[in-house]
Amino acid sequence: MAGIVCLDLRPVHAGEQPSVSGYKVLEPIRHGSLTVFPVVAPKSYTTSEFLTLDEGLRSGEVVVTEYGNVRGLIRRHVAPALQHDSAEVNRLVLINNSKRPLLLLAGEIVAGGKQDRVIGKDRIVPAESDPVDLSVFCVEPGRWVATSERFGTSGATYGGGVGAGSAGGASASAGTLMAQPSVRAKAMGDKDQDQVWAEVRKQQQAMETVEVSAAAPLVNTEAIRTTSSYAVVMENRDVKEKVDEVAKPIEQNYQSLIGQLRDRKAVGVVVAVNGHIIWADIFASTELLEKYWPKLVRSYASEAVVSRAKGAEVGSAQAEAFLADMEGRRETIESEPGVYRHTEVNGDGFKAFSLTSLLPKTGFEVHVAKMAE
Repeated sequence: MAGIVCLDLRPVHAGEQPSVSGYKVLEPIRHGSLTVFPVVAPKSYTTSEFLTLDEGLRSGEVVVTEYGNVRGLIRRHVAPALQHDSAEVNRLVLINNSKRPLLLLAGEIVAGGKQDRVIGKDRIVPAESDPVDLSVFCVEPGRWVATSERFGTSGATYGGGVGAGSAGGASASAGTLMAQPSVRAKAMGDKDQDQVWAEVRKQQQAMETVEVSAAAPLVNTEAIRTTSSYAVVMENRDVKEKVDEVAKPIEQNYQSLIGQLRDRKAVGVVVAVNGHIIWADIFASTELLEKYWPKLVRSYASEAVVSRAKGAEVGSAQAEAFLADMEGRRETIESEPGVYRHTEVNGDGFKAFSLTSLLPKTGFEVHVAKMAE
């Protein structure tokens, strides 16, 4: 039975303690226009029970398909029956056949079906779930023809950095892409399909002007212009080369520090591009951060590659102030009893989102994201 969704619109009163109090920002890791500040926490929670989308898709335990392709709402230990064709742009169906709860992050891109989609909101899907209706946004405006019955990983490969691969420690693995912050912001904050499409087109056009190297000063613009897929653009060889140029030094630096950071309970990062703080991702544990780090750092690097506005270099004090300010004008809460609570805070110049697990023996924030506006 579907969980009850409750919406609570109310002001956040002055004097309330922000949920991220106690976090500390460390000295930054910089490369080119991208700056990443590691964040440590006074406590790290046990999160090994959570399954990530990449793990679920690779194992086949998680199935994502077009809305209308699953007959019936109740399914236990039986492969879903398929039917055609009631597909909708902003709806997908997900089934978690795993015995572990599934963690979904806003910004993760699933490729396939009639269009590639980006997940619009953090949520938790219970173990061995019935079909779940996902709210998504299209990031491929030019296609409405099925390339596959089900959705899978994008084909992106992550190097052997922190968290690359499954628990088995593969040096490289295919996984879903994480949309860059500007695209994530349109899905998470604006929740508007037209604005998501507009941002995708804007970033695709920006990639056409990126300088790759002296031998090939610009990316292969023809390859970009002939596709409407955000995922395909980000996996373009020239684009990947430029993103890698920014991402790999940051990832390697982080990897060299991870032993120390794990001991200090590192759980997230604050991100600045060209001297402007734009984003923060905070997790309940170092383990979760490690799992998501390879695709997160590439999403940040993608933003840095196309960003033009420059500002003064920011320091740890500014990053810590950004993270500490969680008081807003309005708070919106959605809850599925016994599973999760999703909270959105609208403040002056920012939006923040927190996902709290309500599963047995949890009750903690699994992921917090904050965007500058």
